[in-house]
Amino acid sequence: MALICELILGVISHRWPNVHLISIDEKTGIQAIERKVERAPESQGGHKRVEYEYIRHGTTTLIAANNVEDGQVINHHLGPTRDEIDYADFVKQTVYSLPQMDQIIILADQLNIHLSETLVRWIAQMEEYEIDLGIKGKKGILKSKASRRAFLERKHHRVRFVFTPKHCSWLNPIENWFANLQRHVIKNGNFSSVNELETKINAYIEFHNHERAKPLKWKFNGFVKNEILHNHNGQ
Repeated sequence: MALICELILGVISHRWPNVHLISIDEKTGIQAIERKVERAPESQGGHKRVEYEYIRHGTTTLIAANNVEDGQVINHHLGPTRDEIDYADFVKQTVYSLPQMDQIIILADQLNIHLSETLVRWIAQMEEYEIDLGIKGKKGILKSKASRRAFLERKHHRVRFVFTPKHCSWLNPIENWFANLQRHVIKNGNFSSVNELETKINAYIEFHNHERAKPLKWKFNGFVKNEILHNHNGQ
């Protein structure tokens, strides 16, 4: 927690001008729901009202990258799947869109596809490692999620990954943006198709980047040891 807070505070205060903290996550199973809309009786005002009846037209998945230093959504992908290759390709596209010599820190949760063999091999190639990475499930850097995570977190890499602790995805700034998307577009939206849903999400991202994007007002610095002990003991 302390590391993540330090990184967020560092980039929003422009302490490290050549370091970019990129918050990435997925919002899966976004439903294209068409809601039935009728007019209330004149005795009740005659206004439009949304009924509980609706039609499901399918789902889409959004992968998004938020540049923490300015709040911009710098990359996003909408599609039916979210697997190891989808995520790795998305991370690569995001990295390639940023200055080539700058350090990039990817902030993500510990989902298995965020700790994949594909990502490890890509980072090893970029860092010009000339070692045997091992075999997934058997040996070496590729052996387990823990060993792959340790490799991806190495501080000297130009593209470094930092992972939120379990049950602490709220530390990832992209989650705040997902909450706004849910509230402004999805929750009460009315979509006749997946294509219409994706069109409105794309439009919202463009609107956000032009009108709403701004650095976080981050005040949380992480729990100190005495606070943790206090909460643990229930005193």
